[in-house]
Amino acid sequence: MGEMSIQQAMEQFLNQSKLKQRVRALEITDVWEELMGKTIAKYTDEIKLVNQQLIISTSVAPLKQELLFQKEKIRNRINELFNEHAVKEVIIK
Repeated sequence: MGEMSIQQAMEQFLNQSKLKQRVRALEITDVWEELMGKTIAKYTDEIKLVNQQLIISTSVAPLKQELLFQKEKIRNRINELFNEHAVKEVIIK
């Protein structure tokens, strides 16, 4: 077995475990305000990532409508940020 850095070992572990989706969801939550702005972040109730589906929950009807129009943009920005296809679909609830 060859030598690898701690970062490489962690990435390998995450890729082989079911934790990767949860870690990625936390990372998305951390950068959500930067990606979407303070107002949208303030009224976003929950962000989950399940089977490469990003589920965004909000109880504010106008925000739901705005997010529905931006689904493709959200997906593209997140995938670009993480340099991988982490999100295949965005679901607004």
